[in-house]
Amino acid sequence: MKRLNGKWALVTGSSRGIGQLVAEALAAEGCNIVVHGREEMNCIATLERIGAYTVETFAAPGELGTAEGEAAVIEAVRKGCPQLDILYNNAAVMSQWHDSTFAISDKHWRTVFEVNFFSMVRLCDAFVPGMVRNGWGRVVNVTSGMRDLPQLSPYSVSKAAIDKYTQDMAAELKGTGVLVNTMDPGWLKTDLGGDQADHEVRTVLPGALVPVLIDEKAGSGRLYAAQDYRSLGFDPKQRS
Repeated sequence: MKRLNGKWALVTGSSRGIGQLVAEALAAEGCNIVVHGREEMNCIATLERIGAYTVETFAAPGELGTAEGEAAVIEAVRKGCPQLDILYNNAAVMSQWHDSTFAISDKHWRTVFEVNFFSMVRLCDAFVPGMVRNGWGRVVNVTSGMRDLPQLSPYSVSKAAIDKYTQDMAAELKGTGVLVNTMDPGWLKTDLGGDQADHEVRTVLPGALVPVLIDEKAGSGRLYAAQDYRSLGFDPKQRS
């Protein structure tokens, strides 16, 4: 039996990288997938990969961090699926490198926070109340273990804000059947992580699925480190 048969998940930033792997892995577990990218054409590759699984899927493109883009994503999800059960907040932008924290402009701070933090909050506002009414839901907010790199401070601070917000959400959602947790993928060789990263992107699985597959007894507000599970290995195609 597939553990997520009939559920619907929105994975932001699933046109490539971590998000694409998570979307495919969820599909392998029987979950219907809403693929997100900045533009619809960016979603095609992921839609084709998920086409190998017996699930429903469609794209909800939009530029997160902008009112128009977020509204487009929310509207597409509401039109395309009866109830969103899983919100996987993966989309993010990396900060530009600065020689000093004190040289970072206010505009740059705002740009990074709009995408990495505030768009996530607005998606939670849009979809989590429906999960509460339904009595079941999973929210996964991708965070980062980055530290001691003041040159990239906007990125790491936006992730710290996600950690605190997740803890507050966990208190709000206690006893509702909706779990919210953070997932640290580790430093991965992606467009965001760069070529010098420690791990190949495929090592994010199966750990990235753990905060979705846990039962209610596991609770909320926890940090799951994907690299803790890398030795288990995972091949979505074996689940198809």
